[in-house]
Amino acid sequence: MTKRIDYTKASPDGYKAFGGVYVAIQKSGLPKELIDLVYLRVSQINGCAYCIDMHSRDLLKSGLSTDKLVLVPVWHDAGDVFSRRERVALAWAETVTNVAITGVPDADYDAASAEFSDKELADLTYAIGLMNAFNRLGITFRVPPAAALKA
Repeated sequence: MTKRIDYTKASPDGYKAFGGVYVAIQKSGLPKELIDLVYLRVSQINGCAYCIDMHSRDLLKSGLSTDKLVLVPVWHDAGDVFSRRERVALAWAETVTNVAITGVPDADYDAASAEFSDKELADLTYAIGLMNAFNRLGITFRVPPAAALKA
């Protein structure tokens, strides 16, 4: 993978604006681990190596078990490894990330809105949207994952 441009330097105002959304999400009251799990799942769906590497490392540093981390892509089949709230958040992340395919059906919205307050659901959706944007930047400009830089 050959990095194309450093988008953070090419357009610092855009990066700073995304940073503002990131800070707002961190202050939203949603648990950091839940947000990081959603960031990881969105990045897995989009295939962003940089973000998968970063969010996996962040989750491990915060104390998430390796057993739980490796099951994120198959959380549907992981039983009670993930809490109900985590499962609903991951399902919401998948349907919103795949919006062109899913159209975000009412059943998905109903499940998410039954678990999260309006504010929480809006904040969770901001997080999903932000990570989708960062994934597109990372993939488009070929940002290499930390693991690849160490190899």
